[in-house]
Amino acid sequence: MTTTTFSVPTRSEVSENNQVIFDNLQKALGFVPNLYATIAYSKNGLEKYLAYQNAKTSLSNKEKEAVNLIVSQVNNCTYCQSAHTVIGKMNGFTDVQLLDIRRGKATDAKLNALVQLAAEITQTRGNANSDLVDAFFAQGYTNENLVDLILQVSDKTAMNYLHNLTQVPVDFPLAPAL
Repeated sequence: MTTTTFSVPTRSEVSENNQVIFDNLQKALGFVPNLYATIAYSKNGLEKYLAYQNAKTSLSNKEKEAVNLIVSQVNNCTYCQSAHTVIGKMNGFTDVQLLDIRRGKATDAKLNALVQLAAEITQTRGNANSDLVDAFFAQGYTNENLVDLILQVSDKTAMNYLHNLTQVPVDFPLAPAL
């Protein structure tokens, strides 16, 4: 763990480009999430990250949130576990379903295959067990879905690593402990 303390930059402490993004986030969300603000230490990082995060994908919002949640659990990122618990609820998951996903399972067979493969990809750095890959395809997922899954894992892993290193304050309700 680093001994450097990372503060969350304010609007006046970031580039003009990031100030515009802060204003847009404030308007859309009602606040600027601390982890997004931390990305704004980079003059171009926040714009680049948001474009990547918001790019079109073959995965549904619910599938993306399941991936975000299990990847954050595997990477032990309190910030992202908390954020994606809130966002998961907004996308129709119940508290029980969210806890199940964090435990690496889902009652829906297709979602279960996705969650298990996402966890395995994260744990093994992409060297997933072929049985889990086969189960993913057996549930009707495609090569496009696999590529989009890997991109989603990489998106969330980057945010997990950023929080795990900086430990900026969590500005969402804390996710329940497992």
